Amino acid sequence: MSDDKPAVGSIGWVDLTIPDAEGVRDFYAEVVGWQPEALDMGGYADFVMKEPESGKPVTGVCHARGGNADLPPQWLVYFVVADLDVSLAAVAKRGGKALSAIRSMGPTARYALIQDPAGAVCMLYQA
Repeated sequence: MSDDKPAVGSIGWVDLTIPDAEGVRDFYAEVVGWQPEALDMGGYADFVMKEPESGKPVTGVCHARGGNADLPPQWLVYFVVADLDVSLAAVAKRGGKALSAIRSMGPTARYALIQDPAGAVCMLYQA
């Protein structure tokens, strides 16, 4: 995620979590043109993928390890919400499911993996 606080209702980030982050990093670097930057995860690196011209971070390619070990191997969209607890209550009320516990990202950000009533998965993210 970038340092700027994203607007509620926006897509705050997109990432892909898979067993072979290096191979998939190189795939997208060549196919799309993204420039990878290693992000130290304490013993291994995940990758922030940047636009080639601007250097702007646009997505992440991550290893399915640690806190990410149980994430599905697909592009995950992070939808920004005002209050994660309120949004998770609405997920349950509207027929969806929380698929993970609330996780922390940095000192103040929180997120959780959910499934909507149709079976699609995404992250809810509170900055």
